[in-house]
Amino acid sequence: MSDDSAKPGRLRLARGTSPWLLPTATAAAAATLLVRRDRRWALAAVPLSALTGAMLWFFRDPDREPGQGRILSPADGVVQSIDAWPDGRTRVAIFMSPANVHVNRAPLAGTVTSVQHVAGGFLPAFNKDSDQNERVVWHFAPADDSGLGDIEMVQIAGAVARRIVPYVSEGAKVSQTERIGLIRFGSRVDIYLPEGIAPAVSVGEKTVAGVTRIDRG
Repeated sequence: MSDDSAKPGRLRLARGTSPWLLPTATAAAAATLLVRRDRRWALAAVPLSALTGAMLWFFRDPDREPGQGRILSPADGVVQSIDAWPDGRTRVAIFMSPANVHVNRAPLAGTVTSVQHVAGGFLPAFNKDSDQNERVVWHFAPADDSGLGDIEMVQIAGAVARRIVPYVSEGAKVSQTERIGLIRFGSRVDIYLPEGIAPAVSVGEKTVAGVTRIDRG
């Protein structure tokens, strides 16, 4: 399913984009006005306007019609890997390209029990060691008695995406598919399925945040 097929309403811009977008848009507007005085300003106005348009696209935050499932994808992207973890859990790694929507959503309804920033490197997200990159580790306690237990999600910065912006903090109660954070310019998001829960996705499959079901059941 594509991003566009999942949006029933208008597009909005993601929170946390102003430090990037406003200076670029302001410079583009100023250069465009100066073109009236001297056409040579077009050399700056054209690329700045194009960059502003690209950033508006990169930072789009479409509304979504929520999918069905206990655990929904927290990110738009492609399933990069599915790995059995030593503690019995299964890690589903979702690669986010610069073309994807960068807003991440709560995979289930519940309470945010932990939001931890971990310093690290900035390797490309497709690198096998990128799980040691700069990252934010989330833990959720389900709102119901589904028996899922603790759910871990990790936002991972990459070579380009060097800024993760959480929208909620520890102790917050979130609804499933609620916007919880942003990774600027893409990267990777990992979701850990509890022991005994099989993934409903496969490697190479596209995911849509808040729409694609991750758990099988």
